[in-house]
Amino acid sequence: MTEVLSETESQTPVDPLIKLDPWLSPFKHSLLTRYNLYSKWLNDFKKNENGIENFAKGYEHMGFNITPKGIYYREWAPNAVRAHLIGEFNNWDRTTHEMYSNQYGVWEIFVPNKLDGTPGIPHNSKVKINLTLPNGEEVDRVPAWIRRVTQDPKKSPVYDAIFWNPPKPYVFKNKAPPKPVGLKIYEAHVGIASCECKIASYKEFTKNILPRIKYLGYNTIQLMAIMEHPYYASFGYQVTSFFAASSRYGTPEDLMELIDTAHGMGMYVLLDVVHSHACSNVLDGLNEFDGTDHQYFHGGGRGHHDLWDSRLFNYGNYETLRFLLSNIRFWMDVYHFDGFRFDGVTSMMYKHHGIGVGFNGNYNDYFNDSTDLEAIVYLMLANYLIHEVNPSAVTIAEDVSGMPTLCRPVSEGGIGFDYRLSMAVPDMWIRILKEVKDDDWDIGNICWTLTNRRYMEKTIAYAESHDQALVGDKTLAFWLMDKEMYTNMSELTELTPVIERGIALHKMIRLLTHSIAGEGYLNFIGNEFGHPEWLDFPRAGNGNSYLYARRQFNLVDDKLLRYKYLNEFDRAMQTLEDKYKWLDSPQAYISLKHEGDKLIVFERANLLWIFNFHPTKSFSDYRVGTNWASAHYVVLNTDRKEFGGQERINESIKHFPQKLEWNGRPYFIQVYIPCRTAIVLAHE
Repeated sequence: MTEVLSETESQTPVDPLIKLDPWLSPFKHSLLTRYNLYSKWLNDFKKNENGIENFAKGYEHMGFNITPKGIYYREWAPNAVRAHLIGEFNNWDRTTHEMYSNQYGVWEIFVPNKLDGTPGIPHNSKVKINLTLPNGEEVDRVPAWIRRVTQDPKKSPVYDAIFWNPPKPYVFKNKAPPKPVGLKIYEAHVGIASCECKIASYKEFTKNILPRIKYLGYNTIQLMAIMEHPYYASFGYQVTSFFAASSRYGTPEDLMELIDTAHGMGMYVLLDVVHSHACSNVLDGLNEFDGTDHQYFHGGGRGHHDLWDSRLFNYGNYETLRFLLSNIRFWMDVYHFDGFRFDGVTSMMYKHHGIGVGFNGNYNDYFNDSTDLEAIVYLMLANYLIHEVNPSAVTIAEDVSGMPTLCRPVSEGGIGFDYRLSMAVPDMWIRILKEVKDDDWDIGNICWTLTNRRYMEKTIAYAESHDQALVGDKTLAFWLMDKEMYTNMSELTELTPVIERGIALHKMIRLLTHSIAGEGYLNFIGNEFGHPEWLDFPRAGNGNSYLYARRQFNLVDDKLLRYKYLNEFDRAMQTLEDKYKWLDSPQAYISLKHEGDKLIVFERANLLWIFNFHPTKSFSDYRVGTNWASAHYVVLNTDRKEFGGQERINESIKHFPQKLEWNGRPYFIQVYIPCRTAIVLAHE
């Protein structure tokens, strides 16, 4: 059992955090308070549930569970005074299948098999729970732990709960590959993964998209919008049924096959998990499930997110923890996900949810009364559970606040994530492209933003986010090339200055971000080849059109179009990282940030990186410092013809260092570095 310690003891579990970052010393009490609360929960689970791992198997007890003799259904609804299971199996009769409650408000019923041995509830049939409230009102609800719900938008936007018991359960064929060294993440949305104007399926993704991801060299897939959500345009962030894989893409078995196939191809699969809030729907969600506003959520104003119009979980509630922690384990055990990207972590960790708050790195912003202690402890419990169930699992936090200790182990008082997203980086690139002329790029600020991350806390770098592709904004490629992408991306048309600049900078921005900004890299589906335009899901405002809710892979497959160059460059980046593993290397040493020449030079993973962002100036015999005495040779060059470049660099030339200190390095070499070009050199 985890020991609860006082602050006065000579050694405490949070001491390693303070040793790593002495600026945390004034906040030792706050760190110890949350560690002790975390420890108390673990001890309670040990005492009451035989441990957190068993506590998180709630999905094996709650909801519908099948035994050789029949089906158990259990639901927690403490405010209800009566409950009945209804569905197509009993012609929706609200009197025949009464449920019985224990002292904790858990209602239960056993539906025995029929005389012929078949289940009492047919596979793929509709079910609900009918609850009688204290005032006599009867309400029908979609079971909270249901594993499949379906929607017929032509009839109603409300989901139907489906009892799912296929005669042939899916059998996984492949074990998960070893944990990747240096995460290269391909973030994907199954529904948009087609060039057709429709919702794509799990099976189409397995057949058509997985081979593309493998070809590019990514070792991890991050799937968005899997947990069931009624509004397609919510991007999956308004969840109603937490245990149901979205049926708009296919069956649960189809998703299992997708993950199984990815594992067979050597790729990890992460779930974009939404535990920061829940959809406010009542008829098919958790909101007011048992007639109260505070069953799974905080009551009153604290239980509502003003900007998202959604409900906020009460992470200090025992049964809420059972629900959420079991949800985590369910996706790992049943679907074989290898880890999670936690959405909305900033909103969880602060009672103000980050609304109207500008974080500037002042530690007082992180440790005060506005911090949501219970939510942070939930994240600690979740991370502990995930890594206990699968020590090779990966967890990533979406946090914009810069919370210290977010990616330090729970054992030393940290919150326990493996990585955090570098959310400032894509914001920086978009701001530069929108507002700053090429001649005015602030090289020093670019380098600072790319390298400004917490010591010993790993970061996932990315050049553009899925949010920036949503309607009202544009992809990086579209910011760079705009309307000329419609007219001049063909090899049969003129290579205009706009297209030439766009292709060059698109490669350089991605390479610089990949190489220097983190310990992992993420790309959103389609951006690897410079997807044009934006994302806009079908909605009333666009005539329910799917025109912009798709990824146009036909563009990269057309050999007459220049998108192929960006795609091949993306592959070259991932392939080179596989060889030199810079994502698993210490942070880069930047030896040159030249504002006038617009040059950046740094070393990482035994490679010398040279970026010339100047729009017009190319430099011959440019002197750059290096730490290595042996001959240098080019291993990647953004100006290659195969990447849409001008082939201005002779890669057969070796560069022999001279022993003279330059830019703080003991040697220097002289290189030809054309404008808007990056070169990467290895040494013998």
